[in-house]
Amino acid sequence: MKLIIAYIQPHKLNDVKQALFKAEVHKMSVTNALGCGAQQGYEESYRGIKFEVNLLKKVRIEIAVNQDFVERAIEAIIQGARNGQIGDGKIFVLDLPECIRIRTGERGNEAIG
Repeated sequence: MKLIIAYIQPHKLNDVKQALFKAEVHKMSVTNALGCGAQQGYEESYRGIKFEVNLLKKVRIEIAVNQDFVERAIEAIIQGARNGQIGDGKIFVLDLPECIRIRTGERGNEAIG
């Protein structure tokens, strides 16, 4: 079992969801996030006062998958999120030692579904 965490551009969320659906990955958690990386932000002016914006809006997607779905989930995220420019995002793949479905008490691969 693996936990896939991806940070992507907010406007690419719909494309990523569609790509994941085609890859038969239907379960995910999505949250709004702020972050900085290679983009390093930008400078903005408000009423003549310049200020730096270095925490940019991102979307964090978390997907718990069985081993069979790891590569197809990663490829779907890349396909949906890739723009070819700095700021496309990152994907992290972590080991997931345990998963428990609260409703039934199932554990492991069965709990992920």
